[in-house]
Amino acid sequence: MQTQMNSVDLKVLMNHIYEYEKGVRRMVLYTFNGKYEEAVVNRLRHEGIDYVAQPVGNGNINLFFGRKSCIDAIRLLVTRPLYQFSPEEDFILGALLGYDINLQCERYCKRKEKMCDKCPNVQ
Repeated sequence: MQTQMNSVDLKVLMNHIYEYEKGVRRMVLYTFNGKYEEAVVNRLRHEGIDYVAQPVGNGNINLFFGRKSCIDAIRLLVTRPLYQFSPEEDFILGALLGYDINLQCERYCKRKEKMCDKCPNVQ
């Protein structure tokens, strides 16, 4: 795997796996160049880690991996590109990924305000 992936990508992946295995994270979102997909997936399979991959469209892949219950939720939630998520879906995803809840609340409110600004009936 080390010869297939550049060292920065490999270090990022291995750090994510380390944090997951140590319980720091329950789930990880790892975005990487699709040319490494086979190596990344083989590593997760070797470690026995559940995952789901989503092509981003620019040659990259969003790979969610972690606890089975989290990945099962991701399979239900991530049915289209992340940039198409509603503010509510974006909030849920951030919470599942363990992002700071206060920052997620601020992000949610900003996204809702932008939506409200486009709506002619909202003052």
